[in-house]
Amino acid sequence: MQHRRPRLSRKAKTLVAASVALAAAAGVTMAQAGESSKKCTAFDTVTLGKYYVNNNLWGQDKGTGTQCVWDNFRSGSTISWGTDYTWANSSKGKDSDVKSYASTVLGWHWGWKTDRASTGLPVQVGDRKKITAKWSFALSSNPGTMNVAYDLWLHAKGSADWPDQPTDEVMIWLNRQGGAGPLGTKDGSVSLGGAMWDIYQGDIGWKVYSFVRRTNTTSATLNLDDFTQALVRRKLLSNDKYLSGIEAGTEVFKGSGRLDTKSYSVDIG
Repeated sequence: MQHRRPRLSRKAKTLVAASVALAAAAGVTMAQAGESSKKCTAFDTVTLGKYYVNNNLWGQDKGTGTQCVWDNFRSGSTISWGTDYTWANSSKGKDSDVKSYASTVLGWHWGWKTDRASTGLPVQVGDRKKITAKWSFALSSNPGTMNVAYDLWLHAKGSADWPDQPTDEVMIWLNRQGGAGPLGTKDGSVSLGGAMWDIYQGDIGWKVYSFVRRTNTTSATLNLDDFTQALVRRKLLSNDKYLSGIEAGTEVFKGSGRLDTKSYSVDIG
């Protein structure tokens, strides 16, 4: 149920990165047009300083429907954005197939689309840097089968770029609806950030670890280092790995709804 993305060519990535770096260098707080500037094409992106919003419809061949993203504002390292969607199974799809993961991206995601230096990534797990992630969001009523989750990408080297597959993926589920469940099998639980989480393990060519919050929330302030260290203590993750990318968004299996991120920020160190 995890998300692989189509890759841009090296030339295309270079052009995108150059244009984005110029925008980021301006360092301007931007007032955005909100839903009037929706982007509804698969893999459309909206740059917001060190982040970008990705209309990541990676599983769309398993579904029929539409999804859009938009940005509301950026002020310093805090952003606001939204997505709405309608998904049903195609003839190839099942209820257990994820159709999309519209999300905000910080750092690596099969390459770098913003100025790498501005992201603060990668970070070696053993450095124990505090990674403060704050997220406040709202869901529509009856949003279908979906989750709201962080997605962390890890590599064996600190110089990962567009051709490099991750070695590990760590998901942190804050909210799940409609019976959505994670990949793999349950392997214990842990108390972190004032809540209890069930831990699941799976493998899709790289290791996937999911922390599923036992009670749903729509607001959280977490130190993401706590989650990687929970895996280190269980000897599931090694301190020499590098956290290269941090994403936050919604995996949608089926149904209609929307996610409105009121405020979101990630600060490292």
